[in-house]
Amino acid sequence: MRRMPARESRTVSMELMNKAVKASMKSQPPVFAIGDTVKVSVRIIEGEKERTQAFIGTVITRRGSGMSETFTVRRIVNNEGVERTFPVHNPKVTSVEVIRGGRTRRAKLYYLRDRVGKATRLKEVKAEKESPKAQASAQASKD
Repeated sequence: MRRMPARESRTVSMELMNKAVKASMKSQPPVFAIGDTVKVSVRIIEGEKERTQAFIGTVITRRGSGMSETFTVRRIVNNEGVERTFPVHNPKVTSVEVIRGGRTRRAKLYYLRDRVGKATRLKEVKAEKESPKAQASAQASKD
């Protein structure tokens, strides 16, 4: 039996690893930004029962790339800060819904940990209004 050279076996294993990673990644990952208030729906299995639990809070970090990309959501429960880190491509994370957009100037919002009450709020990003021409063309295409 012929042994493969070390370099050749490494490339084969990397190809297999890339295929496995590509297969388990979500085809359409959720679109959200740091500072957004999101509702993360997580599948929880308790014994034989399965249910969906929502975790609503502000996205304070987003790190990594590809399969190892994660984001951290922070919320206040009983005057105590609770942070939870979720993998973006985890099948247990069923959906990430943006409730409110937040305007930030930083990539990481760790400073929110030191703030209490109204000081933890971020300025809201207003949805842009469509121009009258765009509205007219949308109306014409419907008719």
